[in-house]
Amino acid sequence: MMPEQYNKPALTFEDQLKKLEHYGLIISNKKNAVQQLSCISYYRLSGYWYPFRQRDEHGNVTNQFEQGATFEQALKLYEFDRKLRSLVLDAIERVEVAIRTQITYHMAHTYGAFAHADSKHFHPRFNHGKWLSRLEGETSRSSDEFIRHYKNKYTGFPRIPVWMLTEVMSFGALSFFYTGLQNNQKSGVEDKKAVSQHFNVHHKRLGDWLHTLTYIRNICAHHSRLWNRELAIRPDQNKKSQWQPPITPRNDRVFYILLILRHLLKATANGDEWAKEISNLLEEITDVARWRIAMGIPENWKEHPIWK
Repeated sequence: MMPEQYNKPALTFEDQLKKLEHYGLIISNKKNAVQQLSCISYYRLSGYWYPFRQRDEHGNVTNQFEQGATFEQALKLYEFDRKLRSLVLDAIERVEVAIRTQITYHMAHTYGAFAHADSKHFHPRFNHGKWLSRLEGETSRSSDEFIRHYKNKYTGFPRIPVWMLTEVMSFGALSFFYTGLQNNQKSGVEDKKAVSQHFNVHHKRLGDWLHTLTYIRNICAHHSRLWNRELAIRPDQNKKSQWQPPITPRNDRVFYILLILRHLLKATANGDEWAKEISNLLEEITDVARWRIAMGIPENWKEHPIWK
């Protein structure tokens, strides 16, 4: 099929509602619907009424909505997703702080305040120079008071102690930091293991999880849809039974991420309240099988051994 020129006009909020009604979406309170569209936008909300669109005999999604589908149902899914992203970000923040702490503590006590600045403390294939240069550039641009204080008092700036550096680096840079650490049992250098054992997970698994959580954090930070998203960056399949179907149906949906966060937060001993909040939120939607399946959640998810 040849690409065609885009020529759809911009529609007023009222015309947007008329378009939705034309295709069968029920809008019981038009005044409220216009207000919601003016705050959230048609295009953003379209991801939440998309599942209500009918399919033709070939399985292709049409513009026509299912009988009985309402604007309010789509809005409810949007609000659910907004709360879900907020709680996922909360968990990732806790995990991130714990990872920063463990990497900093181990590297500083093993190799000294500037452990990160010496390439010999990293895997030979890790591009240490590029990573360090980027971090020192970020340090130079930082407006944090503790950075300005160090710059004015000590030599060598923008090279700063590792416990300061880990406070200004992004989660992505932190993930790379961990990835670059060495782990060679034969040589007796097991820096990754020293960090990962705090979270009761294999060092390779933790690296894979951090890579995925960086992606998830970016989704949440940009307020993108999470609840029924097929993950573009997904964790590797874990061969342990509790991570396999049918108890864990798939690894490309958000429930797998919730299990990862639950596991990591258990190790930090501060995730029980978070798990209760997530459970309460999931109860609002998991009674509808299609929404539960869209998130990769098994029917008896409350009894999942990792979730309990």
